[in-house]
Amino acid sequence: MSIKGIEKLVFGVESLSESRRFLQDFGLTEQAGTDGGLLFTTLDGSEIRVYPRAAAPLPPAFEDGSTLRSVTWGVESAQALQSLAARLQDEPGFASSEDLVTCRDPGGMTLEFRLSTVSEIELEVPPINQHGDIRRINRASPVYERATPIGIGHVVFFVTDLARARAFYEQKLGFHLSDFYRGKGAFMRASEAGPHHHLFLLHIPGHAPGLNHVAFTVRDIHEVAGGGLAMNRKGWSTFLGPGRHPISSAYFWYVNSPLGGAFEYYSNDDYLTGEWQPRELEHSVASFTEWAVEGGIDPQTRRQHEAVGA
Repeated sequence: MSIKGIEKLVFGVESLSESRRFLQDFGLTEQAGTDGGLLFTTLDGSEIRVYPRAAAPLPPAFEDGSTLRSVTWGVESAQALQSLAARLQDEPGFASSEDLVTCRDPGGMTLEFRLSTVSEIELEVPPINQHGDIRRINRASPVYERATPIGIGHVVFFVTDLARARAFYEQKLGFHLSDFYRGKGAFMRASEAGPHHHLFLLHIPGHAPGLNHVAFTVRDIHEVAGGGLAMNRKGWSTFLGPGRHPISSAYFWYVNSPLGGAFEYYSNDDYLTGEWQPRELEHSVASFTEWAVEGGIDPQTRRQHEAVGA
């Protein structure tokens, strides 16, 4: 269906001031707000819009409290947008105009589709050195004092009916299954060739629909660590990280967010094509995280102390 990826997230929150401070510390760029809300952008121009929970512009919430209200997906062409409108016209919340298509997914999340507006970003990323593949010579790896997210990478939703949610994204939107936890979750990418996932649908028995986290791409593992440590120094608590997901190969750091769920920095995820064969796995802590630090690293005591009298 020529969907490229996520280009806008809209939140309804309890506190605009707390949300502003979090997004500033997270490394996003504040722009002039609209309709009494906040507007922040990533380096590629993706948007994060934030409004008070009861604000008129917001679509319905799929869970109580501060949370994500809508996800906007960028589409490659006007023809693809028209094709989406034809496929989605019988879905709840459907609306269509020349440049925007809207509906709700089976979990109640409002989805928007528009012509892609994000920019291709070229950044200098120092290479890494590995055995037999030396690419960085006479040059030190970078140290990041904070992160500056490049774009919105993926979203993760709790779903009550995994099969129904998966069928909607595959059959209606043309998403591709990347990997699958039996009865537990589906990792999906919007395009045939692309990053490991733009969407993860997570089923936990008894858990209502809701937001688990939203994730932002950064340059490399060094920026993942720099961003997480910077957030801890600013007083924001870590949910999990630093760590590594073996299922996607990504390095990550999740920070608890006043906007709802968690915000994740990540880098080094797998890139898949149509030749990839989805894996069906049993969900386990080991298959989710090869290694991770729960609660984060204390930024004030990162180094081992010498023993007294040593």
